[in-house]
Amino acid sequence: MPAHTPTPSVVLDRVSFAWPDGTIALDGVTGSFGAGRTGLIGRNGSGKSTLLRLIAGELAPDGGQLVRTGDAAYLPQRLTLDTARPVADLLGVGEALRAVRAIESGDPDPRHFDAVGTDWDVEARAHAALAEAGLDPAMLDRRVGGLSGGEAVLAAVAGIRLSGAPVALLDEPTNNLDREARARLHGLIASWRGALVVVSHDEALLELLDDTAELYEHELATFGGPYSQWRAWLDAEQDAARQAERSAAQAVRREKRERIAAETTISHRAAMGRKAQLEKRVPKIVAGGRKMAAQVSAGKLRGEKADREATARAALDAAERRVRDDDTVRIDLPDPGVPAGRRIATIGDGERSWIIQGPERVALIGPNGAGKTTLLEALVGPVRGAEGEDASVKAAGEMGLTGAAEVDPVANLPRLSRAMAGGELHTDRVGYLPQRVDGLREDASVLDNVRAAAPSAPVAELRNRLARFLIRGAAVERPVSTLSGGERFRVALARLLLADPPPQLLVFDEPTNNLDLDTVGQFVDALASYRGAVLVVSHDDAFLDRVGVSLVLELGRDGTLIER
Repeated sequence: MPAHTPTPSVVLDRVSFAWPDGTIALDGVTGSFGAGRTGLIGRNGSGKSTLLRLIAGELAPDGGQLVRTGDAAYLPQRLTLDTARPVADLLGVGEALRAVRAIESGDPDPRHFDAVGTDWDVEARAHAALAEAGLDPAMLDRRVGGLSGGEAVLAAVAGIRLSGAPVALLDEPTNNLDREARARLHGLIASWRGALVVVSHDEALLELLDDTAELYEHELATFGGPYSQWRAWLDAEQDAARQAERSAAQAVRREKRERIAAETTISHRAAMGRKAQLEKRVPKIVAGGRKMAAQVSAGKLRGEKADREATARAALDAAERRVRDDDTVRIDLPDPGVPAGRRIATIGDGERSWIIQGPERVALIGPNGAGKTTLLEALVGPVRGAEGEDASVKAAGEMGLTGAAEVDPVANLPRLSRAMAGGELHTDRVGYLPQRVDGLREDASVLDNVRAAAPSAPVAELRNRLARFLIRGAAVERPVSTLSGGERFRVALARLLLADPPPQLLVFDEPTNNLDLDTVGQFVDALASYRGAVLVVSHDDAFLDRVGVSLVLELGRDGTLIER
């Protein structure tokens, strides 16, 4: 990979980390991140989020050394928010802002002056940071619970910029953001100053970054260019590697044939010599000399041929190592046997309605807070969590945010009553995969979670099913709480696909969140061969284009549906 070596802001030297159960997350990772903007990519479970947490100082390496040029500010994949917390605290300026206002109101407490230091313009800077993120500066005096999920993420990112930390780390920042919030975040990233490392599967975001770093099989390599250039380089390199592998394999076969031919020649010569000696056509002393010379010649020829074949095999081994033999998720969706044109569901707003039929693909879009998840749950029923509790509230957040008060499904009921009244299922064979992948028991193993959904299925069958989703061996015994977002998705999807009879309608709420780009491709391919109906909520336009949706419905904040 073409190396890119600007002044490093983060240096990793043989960094290793393992979870308490012994699962190795990173093993001897060496590399660096420069002072610019870098997109960090890699397959689900490769250790990207773990690496960010190590750089942020949330985790400590088990081995090796990690060096930063300064403090790191970190936005986790799931942003946990206290709804009563002031927005100023989310921005990281709460203490200084309160101190300035106390002093201005006449409070001379020395502690206030200590809190302010030299940051007397903190309020102006905070207003500017909010405005730069496309947010209302007056938001500074609000509580986090009054923000939408998208506003909360943008405010958190604005706070990271405002902190001036030498290193900034963002883990999947665009997950669940609607189109407007994504555009605002893209604008912040495009104008970012300083070292920035972003883990993302958002190709549009990755295109804004200076470099692309890939974490692959515990190796970190950096390419000088955005994702599309890296992808083009990798495809070309792999094409060349496969051609080199074919040529090396041909060379091995050729050298093997020549070695066998040489052995045949040697054997033939030896046989002729023995025959001549038996027939006494040459004196014994002459025959002995010829035999000795032949043995020396044969040994030399054997050595030459063996060396050439060994060299060819070494070249083949080197060529094979260049070719990526990546396991791929084999998502074979079940055949529900739905005839074309069969009515599967009705979705509407009370004034207009649309029929979903097999094998139609329907996309439901709309801004964060409009209630798309609430509408899905009104159609298919609430998600039940691990202990049987109603998980609708968790799923309806639509942001992957814990504690953010973006959507209260109960409060939304009157506003969405028209849309809910227009929704109806015409089949009881429905598979629903919620956005938050609720319903998995965090403390239970992967196998136990899947077995709970299919208690009559043999354990061997369940293991085989999980193996097709790249969860094999001891990994099936890992607690769900230790899985990455993509791994959780695979477990939940494996549970869904164990249904018998198979679902006639598949409903997905932001299914590409936390999936690596290769797995998204596998998912798209699987949906292409699925003969049932699909209803999907997504803000990912590239994904919807690849799925080939035939109907796009937009849910407005007033609960009305319109066809796009």
